[in-house]
Amino acid sequence: MNKNFFNKILESAIQAGAKPFLVNQSGEEYSYNDLLEITARFAENLRLLGVQPGDRVAAQIHKSQQGFFLYLATLRAGAIFVPLNTAYKAREIEYFLSDSKPAVIFCSEASANDNQKAIEAHVKFGSAIFDEAGHCALLSTEVACESEAAPVERTSSDVAIIIYTSGTTGQPKGAMLTHDNLASNGQSLTDGWKFTSSDVLLHALPIFHAHGLFISTHCVLLSQSKMIFLEKFDANKVLEKLPESTVMMGVPTFYTRLLSTPGFDRDVTRSVRLFISGSAPLLEESSQQFLERTGHVILERYGMTESAIITSNPYDKERKIGSVGLPIKGVEVRVTAEDGSVATIGEVGGIEIKGPAVMKGYWNKPEKTAEEFTGDGWFKTGDLGRLDDEGYLYIVGRGKDLVISGGYNVYPKEVELVIDTVPGVKESAVIGVPHPDFGEAVVAVVVLDAPTEQISETVISFCKEDLASYKVPKAVKVVDELPRNAMGKVVKAQLRTDNAELFK
Repeated sequence: MNKNFFNKILESAIQAGAKPFLVNQSGEEYSYNDLLEITARFAENLRLLGVQPGDRVAAQIHKSQQGFFLYLATLRAGAIFVPLNTAYKAREIEYFLSDSKPAVIFCSEASANDNQKAIEAHVKFGSAIFDEAGHCALLSTEVACESEAAPVERTSSDVAIIIYTSGTTGQPKGAMLTHDNLASNGQSLTDGWKFTSSDVLLHALPIFHAHGLFISTHCVLLSQSKMIFLEKFDANKVLEKLPESTVMMGVPTFYTRLLSTPGFDRDVTRSVRLFISGSAPLLEESSQQFLERTGHVILERYGMTESAIITSNPYDKERKIGSVGLPIKGVEVRVTAEDGSVATIGEVGGIEIKGPAVMKGYWNKPEKTAEEFTGDGWFKTGDLGRLDDEGYLYIVGRGKDLVISGGYNVYPKEVELVIDTVPGVKESAVIGVPHPDFGEAVVAVVVLDAPTEQISETVISFCKEDLASYKVPKAVKVVDELPRNAMGKVVKAQLRTDNAELFK
């Protein structure tokens, strides 16, 4: 049986027919019939170019409906989609192309020029250009094709997408997600978040990342619902479209910006049944403010490139603010102590996962793949967390973010939660930096709501009151904003580099 994930999309789209699937920012509407016709044409043009099943198709393109249809067409053609951040520079692109060796890269004319040498060296058929309007002449060429034809046959273990991790340590790794990974996670989320054909998703995420590319969109496709496809997040545009929407997915930054936008209230969110946040931790303060302003408890979930969504607060049971919820259907989660034993309830340890959504491995990195899996087949996420007595997971921090000061372990999240309660502090990030006496010193980097006198003394005083002395920051640095990657995650590696000589 053909296990190409596009088979599920095909079945859903045939049933939906003329029903609207996507409306872009300009108001252009595409039906499910249009989806079938466009992806059939795009897939045939890829085949005519010479793209074979299993070939990689790279895309460094700005968000557009045609760019999203390219992703679906790549699946339909049996090839492997490789999304690349539009912010990547030539040196980064050279690595991704040399590693994935795609058959073709779709990109802007400027990117093609900037990366000409790398494209000539590593890309079989060169580049295909997307113009500023999101149009690609190569894909749009009229060809004979059947809109309801079956996709190229794939097995459940064949790779569908390679998404590169952020590469905060060492070289970026390409997570290989299979057709079965996509199918199992997509169906679990569609069911768990109660998507129906009457839903309208407000989509303001980029599509070079798992969150925007498929975590959100597969729920729409499998439920035959509709999405409003914004070019990017703009608080005023979101306010305009929220009354037409029933679901919104976003990163914490989206929600904090909405909270600071005039007009964001219960009235503008009256038609929305669900707000979901992920890709970075959501401040408990932001959750509380959101609840007070709108009456909605944001549903926080936990995922990663290597597995898509792992846990989610339940749709119709208690959503615990500060928790990322319970394992989704088909996923197992355990927390392990340093000696490898299963941690006790409430004990902090390494988060490990198992299930059909966990990646096949890292592209071209068998040794690294082997390192990241336990002997009994669990994937080591690299995150630290704890489980409560009801099975809800709480993220404490990244394993690599652990601070060891004077021989004691300090978990940044615990300190950040205290600092975020300090009057005048908008947000914080806690890091460890080299210290001649303690090995590492705890340092707090804070962003303020407004200039505040003696903020360092206040932060330290609050921490001394609530935390053991070894967890108290030895320095507080005020910055205008925290460095973030494209999905809103704080780049602590940069903060550590910026403050490496603080105590020298």
